[in-house]
Amino acid sequence: MTPRAKPVVAVVGLAVALCAAAMLHAGSTPQPAAASAEARAVAFLSGEVPRWPAENGCFSCHNNGDAARALYAAIRRGHEVAPAALADTYDWLRRPDAWDDNALGESFSDTVLARIQFTGALVSAIEAGLDDARPALAVAAAFVASDQREDGSWRLDSSGSIGSPATYGTSLATWAALRALRADEAGRHADAIAKGGAWLRALETTTVLDTASVLLGLGRDSDGAAARQRQRCLQLIVDGEAPSGGWGAYLASRTEPFDTALVVLALRPLLDAPELLAPTLTPNRTRELVSRGRAFLLTEQLDDGSWVETTRPPGQQSYAQYVSTTGWATMALLETAELP
Repeated sequence: MTPRAKPVVAVVGLAVALCAAAMLHAGSTPQPAAASAEARAVAFLSGEVPRWPAENGCFSCHNNGDAARALYAAIRRGHEVAPAALADTYDWLRRPDAWDDNALGESFSDTVLARIQFTGALVSAIEAGLDDARPALAVAAAFVASDQREDGSWRLDSSGSIGSPATYGTSLATWAALRALRADEAGRHADAIAKGGAWLRALETTTVLDTASVLLGLGRDSDGAAARQRQRCLQLIVDGEAPSGGWGAYLASRTEPFDTALVVLALRPLLDAPELLAPTLTPNRTRELVSRGRAFLLTEQLDDGSWVETTRPPGQQSYAQYVSTTGWATMALLETAELP
């Protein structure tokens, strides 16, 4: 696809936006035609991740959370990422005590979401081999655990919506929080993890985002409640796939890069645990779903390596959603790069 038309001023007035600033959509250096989709996405994000703090004097969930997480995932899978692309972000992530005082003296509009997204990037940095971040993770995970609701979920200021790439929503935030707590190897968050898992097992999912988030959160748990919820979610994924591949916000919605990326990320680990798929899916059918989702993402990728933002409602322009959508789509491609 050709690059999308860049708006004069991008919208950053989301709950997730940590700085009150407007910035231009910046194009990235065109990549050679032979560059893989993953390489083009990584090149785009390598330019965008450091751009926000350099131009705005603060750190954002979209650039330094979601997009940074994608770059760390790329490093883990052997892609070369210039050190300068993540240097400032990594320094920031290792100072969780400073997170609540971000943004030019202005307070976060949603500290719960910010903590979850920055901690998620910290976990990805550790997965990429940066073990010196573990002390910071212990502090960050404690912050995340303190934000858990009594029902076991992590509810956000923006949770009245169905969720989006940058604002998450309750179900995706709960999975991301549990991922962070599980990565803190001290084992001090067992009660919070159990409560969050119980909430996921009981959630009645109606959106594709909720369904994929539950699958991600259940992981390879095989108890009765997890197995029943997983089969219900897998059936919703099958029912919601578009004829040409891909998923939208609801079962009958138009396909979107973000929702498709989430489903691909949720299904991919199950290919390595085929016993969890039956009776709803076979490994071959699951591989087909993942491959068709990946093919949709490849078709929708723009020439500069990015993706048009998924917004709620669709068709809006938002820099935060643009960068976060690209981060999620990049992670989906990275996790499925070995599939035919």
